[in-house]
Amino acid sequence: MKNLIRLIFICGLILVSFSIKLKACTSYLVTKGASFDGSTMISYAADSHIRYGELYWHQGGDWPAGTMITLYDRGTNKALGQIPQASKTYKVVGFLNEFQVSMGETTFGGREELYDTTGIVDYGSLMFLALQRSKNAREAIKTIIQLTKEYGYASSGESFSIADQNEVWIMEIIGKGTEMVYDKKLKKYFNKNKGIVFVAIKIPDGYVSAHANHSRITKFPLRDGIKSITSEDLDKIFNPEVEVVYAYDVIEFARSKGFFNGKDEEFSFSDAYAPMNFEAARFCELRVWAFFNRINSEMNKYWDIACGNDLTQRLPLYIKPDKKLKVSDLFAAKRDYLQGTELDMSKDAGAGPFGLPYRWRPLTWKFNDKEYFNERVTVTQQTGFSFVSQMRNWLPDEIGGIYWFGVDDAGSCVYVPFYCGITRPAKKWAQDYGSILKYVDDAAFWVFNRVAHFKYLFYDRVQPEIENQQQMLEQKFFDYQPAIEIAALELFKNDPRKAKEFLTDYSCNMADNVVDYWNEFGNFLMVKYLDGNVKHEMDGKFIENGYGYPKAPMFPGYPPQWKEDVVNKTGDKFILK
Repeated sequence: MKNLIRLIFICGLILVSFSIKLKACTSYLVTKGASFDGSTMISYAADSHIRYGELYWHQGGDWPAGTMITLYDRGTNKALGQIPQASKTYKVVGFLNEFQVSMGETTFGGREELYDTTGIVDYGSLMFLALQRSKNAREAIKTIIQLTKEYGYASSGESFSIADQNEVWIMEIIGKGTEMVYDKKLKKYFNKNKGIVFVAIKIPDGYVSAHANHSRITKFPLRDGIKSITSEDLDKIFNPEVEVVYAYDVIEFARSKGFFNGKDEEFSFSDAYAPMNFEAARFCELRVWAFFNRINSEMNKYWDIACGNDLTQRLPLYIKPDKKLKVSDLFAAKRDYLQGTELDMSKDAGAGPFGLPYRWRPLTWKFNDKEYFNERVTVTQQTGFSFVSQMRNWLPDEIGGIYWFGVDDAGSCVYVPFYCGITRPAKKWAQDYGSILKYVDDAAFWVFNRVAHFKYLFYDRVQPEIENQQQMLEQKFFDYQPAIEIAALELFKNDPRKAKEFLTDYSCNMADNVVDYWNEFGNFLMVKYLDGNVKHEMDGKFIENGYGYPKAPMFPGYPPQWKEDVVNKTGDKFILK
């Protein structure tokens, strides 16, 4: 039996180690005082080579006693086990529920020996269940703690963005490993370390935070009056003065494992459970720095830390932006590839002749017995979907919460507004309308992928056209927003049901129309840039030669740097004689 338990544990470590390499996401957190209009916002990019971009939907409702739900591993879709359903669940649109509670995540992995092979609630289930069962961010945090305590945590280290219309929190958790003991009375083995160690911190109003696949929480206040409580005092979490919640044994457990041996006040969650190294800095913290650098003019002093040249210091957990942020600022940040810095992905040797700021996986590679790496930036080809959730406390929940949702590569997606009051998902964005293994020609995910793959061929030619269309469509949604919400409010005063129907029609019609528009746009790009040529066009119409044929196309060829590289490598081999 001991050998069997050990085998299960080792297999679990192998699986979690593999899954860490698949997960690479970037999340931003914006408080009310840091946003342009007083809304709270979080963003998330589900970066994965197997993730299909679709609008998750949970209708919510009342459930009879005895109802069970099956939990699945987010990375493999393997069933992990069953737990009782709550007697009542709330509607969830993507990762935004009907009470304007929203969540995002990034996996940081951390110490592999802390993976619990007996747990059945993984990070994905925690997000879905917390949103289905919580009316505010604090309740979501409490739900996560209670679920992992009762059923065990089935993932590696995880950072969560958790927000409602008033507060924004970052929460970091990791399991406690597998240590099986035998219960003679029950005649079965159980894991005595079931549960998590964690820290949750409320981001101060007026500040923003971010996380990108590495633990960001270092030191935090310990039992600072009512402002900082442990899980033993979890019933106090709804006291508005509470700003930090942490596991009662978060320090003691680290000591018992040899992860920490200093004074309590010196304890750092990240240093103990997910120590910093070059990869964590360069592949993860650099993305946090890129976002911070966009909104704060003093971030240059942290450049060496973000690049992995200084592993003795850390980026701040949160900063104050130079200006109040709009939703569009988060869209732009999602499309960052370190442009304007010395690590601009469109300008290094791997960009090729057409300035492509993408690198095909694997992230690291070997040559002549040395290992090299490609930069890991925010925008990436393998994004399944991304979102910016916007929560506003001065509006009814049905109107105040907007889930700005895009599928595939954020660099070429269009973010579409889905109000949390909608009563159905848009057909072409809905769950199970196509899959990662089933092509459906008018499914949003596949339509946006088709255009994205075309831009990867001729990035510097095609991307400017994509950006023009993105900005036109997204700006149209911003322009429509005031009128749509005024109309919805008028309907809501007399009949909330009609307001929901109105928002549903607007969101779903706009979303499906965008797919149709993008499909036609992809057709236009195919014709214009066929075979590497460029056809002449004006205002979206191709110019003919007067006889029904196109005007003679242009041949842009290759840039000077490419020509110089070829000549330097081949000498006179291709010289015209």
